[in-house]
Amino acid sequence: MDIKKIYMDADALLEGHFKLSSANHSQFYLQSAKVLEDPKTAKLLAEALASQIKESGLKIDTVCAPALGGLIAGFALATALDVRFIFAERVDGVMNIRRGFEVSKGERVLMCEDIITTGGSAMEAAAVVKELGGEIVGAAALANRGFCKREGSNVSTKPNCKLPQDIPFFALADFTFEMYAPDVCPLCKDGSQAIKPGSRGN
Repeated sequence: MDIKKIYMDADALLEGHFKLSSANHSQFYLQSAKVLEDPKTAKLLAEALASQIKESGLKIDTVCAPALGGLIAGFALATALDVRFIFAERVDGVMNIRRGFEVSKGERVLMCEDIITTGGSAMEAAAVVKELGGEIVGAAALANRGFCKREGSNVSTKPNCKLPQDIPFFALADFTFEMYAPDVCPLCKDGSQAIKPGSRGN
């Protein structure tokens, strides 16, 4: 499965000058919402990701995704794995699990995002799951920005990866784009203005 082509065909691999959630800048941006707006594609990708997880033998009770970006990917993955789905959401900037969702002591939870960059949002949500008694057994994403090593990949873990090294991380492909701090961004030096196309702040 050519994940890059799927993103390109959906106009979801953007090229320009982008401000990322990390505040860094990049020439490229992945917009998974454009891929996941087609239910057939969402189902296809989730089944491919679920196949990796099943082959690993990892036992999962529940998939949990941080809102908003991980909702569709997480629900589709839970459907493909035939397990329960819950989500975490920010309330006044703090991640919470609400809406009557409960987590049982020892419940085996897989964290899911559409894209994992450093894994920060997934781990914020995971902390809430753990507070409620759940066990984080793995992480998954449709696309990996290359900061964290996924199962079966040669990409090495970078220092700013926030995913624990003692749990498996599953993703369909690595997208390793250059990122720049704003004060050294060559795109800024060329005079262009960074835009923020993601789910936060617009």
